[in-house]
Amino acid sequence: MTDTITLTGLVGTEPKHIVTSEGLAITSFRLASTQRRYDKNEGKWVDADTNWYSVTCFRQLAINASGSLKKGERVIVTGRVKIRSWDTGERSGMNVDVEAEAIGHDLLWGTTTFTRSMSNSATPREAPTSEARTSDTPATSASAPQQHSFEPDLVQSVEPEPAF
Repeated sequence: MTDTITLTGLVGTEPKHIVTSEGLAITSFRLASTQRRYDKNEGKWVDADTNWYSVTCFRQLAINASGSLKKGERVIVTGRVKIRSWDTGERSGMNVDVEAEAIGHDLLWGTTTFTRSMSNSATPREAPTSEARTSDTPATSASAPQQHSFEPDLVQSVEPEPAF
């Protein structure tokens, strides 16, 4: 059975990108997810506990993540969760690892732009000619990339409204 989890939080460490001797791209980082709660006595939102996750991604997602993510950015991660206990003799604990299936910037906190990437094995599709285009085929070129980039200066400090 595969356990899938979706998390929101901050990239807590600079993403580390490696390529194995077999050519497998791997990117990993720590994700900090802080719970928020509304304190009725103070009349404002306050931080509660922070949970830390080790996020790892592979192949094209790893390549894209290493070029897109920076420490401190707010992201959403979906993937398979694995909880491991560890013991060094002196100390013991639990690690929560997430093998990411998808990662993106959290648009509640800012804007981002998107650039489509293509793997080495993919070749750009040709746009259909006017003779070959059918009524349900868009007239735009499928090979034209869309330019996007994360703009952290547009991030505003907005706190979510209480859900009650």
